[in-house]
Amino acid sequence: MATTQSQMVADAYVQRTGRAIELVGITTFGDVTKAHLAQLGGTGVFVSALRDKLIDDEVDFAVHSLKDLPTTQDPRFTLAAIPARHDHRDALVGPRKFADLAPGARVGTGSPRRVAMLSALRPDLEYVPIRGNADTRIGKVTSGELDAVVLASAGLTRIGRDAEVAQIFEVEELLPAPGQGALAVECRADRADLVEFLGVLDDPRTRSAVTAERAVLNALEAGCSAPVGAFAADDGHTLNLTAVVVSIDGREAVRKSAAGSPSEAANLGRLLATEMISAGADRLMGEQSH
Repeated sequence: MATTQSQMVADAYVQRTGRAIELVGITTFGDVTKAHLAQLGGTGVFVSALRDKLIDDEVDFAVHSLKDLPTTQDPRFTLAAIPARHDHRDALVGPRKFADLAPGARVGTGSPRRVAMLSALRPDLEYVPIRGNADTRIGKVTSGELDAVVLASAGLTRIGRDAEVAQIFEVEELLPAPGQGALAVECRADRADLVEFLGVLDDPRTRSAVTAERAVLNALEAGCSAPVGAFAADDGHTLNLTAVVVSIDGREAVRKSAAGSPSEAANLGRLLATEMISAGADRLMGEQSH
C-alpha cells in the first residue's frame, strides 16, 4: 500500500513538473512486528522511521497516509502538499452486505473507531482485532477465518481490490478517521526549494477539510486508539464539519456538526471539539482508557 501510494504521488509530480522522482523503500519496525498497533503506540511507528530518513537527508520527502500522522505538528517538518483526497469512507469486504451478516458473524478490523461504530449498528456481531496489510486481511475472509473485514475504501481502490467490496458505509453510518482517504507529502521545514516544488500537488479544499478534522482530534487530545470520527467537506465557500466520539461498546455517542469559512478550518475544528466536550465526549474517551 505504502509503495503504491508513493508511486502515485511520484507519477503525479513527474506529470506536473517533468522532473524524475526516485522511490526509496523503507522497512519500519511497524512493518515487520506482529504486535498490535495499539501496543506499539499506534501508527506513529511508521511515521517516525520515515522522518528519521528526512532528517538524515537520505530522502527528500515522504508520503504518508494522512490519518497516520500525529495531529501535533513537529516544527522540523512541513506538510508541503495534501493532494486531492480519494474516497474518505470505510468499506466492508466479504460475500454479503453488513445487514445480511448472520448474528454472531466475525468481522475483522484493527480500528477501535470502527469497532465502536459498528457495534452501535450491529451489537450482535463479533468484532475481531486484526492487523497486517490489506491483502492479508482480505485473505482471512477468503479462507473462512472471518466473515468480513472493514478497510478504508481508498486503500482498496489503490491496490486494485475494490471489486471485492460488498458495501461502502456512508458517513451517517460510519464517520471516517480524521484525514482518511488523503495522502500527505512531508519534507523538512528548512527546505524552501522542496516546499515550493512539492506544493504543486496541494489541493486547497482537501487541505481545509482535513485541517478541520485533525483539529477536532487534536483538541479532544485523543490518540489514534480513541473512537473518534470526523469528516469535513469544503464546497469552495463553506466548510461543513461533523465529528463523533463513541463509547467503545457503541452504546453512547456524542455527535456534533458545524459550518464555517474554509480559511478558519482549524478554529472550526477546535470549537466543535469544545462543544463535544461540553456534551460529555471527554467522559466517553475517559472510559476508553480504564
